[in-house]
Amino acid sequence: AVNDPVALGDAGMRRFVVGDYASAIEYWEKAAGLGHVESHYHLSGVYKEGRGVETNMKKFTYHQEQAVIGGHVFARHNLGLIEERKGNIVRAVNHFIIAANLGLDVSMEKLKRCYAGGVISKESFAAVLRAHQAAVDAWKSPQRDAAEAVYNEQS
Repeated sequence: AVNDPVALGDAGMRRFVVGDYASAIEYWEKAAGLGHVESHYHLSGVYKEGRGVETNMKKFTYHQEQAVIGGHVFARHNLGLIEERKGNIVRAVNHFIIAANLGLDVSMEKLKRCYAGGVISKESFAAVLRAHQAAVDAWKSPQRDAAEAVYNEQS
């Protein structure tokens, strides 16, 4: 009722989980219009998969790009994959570098393969590796380690 984008995005996720895709999309569109980055990311997924809407790669790409602009690291990685499929290796690598610098392991793995294939230089790869490790280290804390231990015990 108050147009809280986070609440709208969460409501969209609750509707999506129970299979009410039409309502989820409505909530996410409203939240995305209010700048909710995660809702853009979710919308990209429904347009790619065709859940509750016709598959639409233009809308998929639009919402991925909006999520990237908002700092969504998984969307950044996905744009790298899109560019890779198009054969735009330099652009793909740039997306993977940004995501890896933010600590995304899957992007770092892509860059390892790029390095092994001679796509990026040793110096560039070393710089990304250092930045990736710094980002991962920045997330470490005794509280997170304790929470992870509890989670692993329950799994």
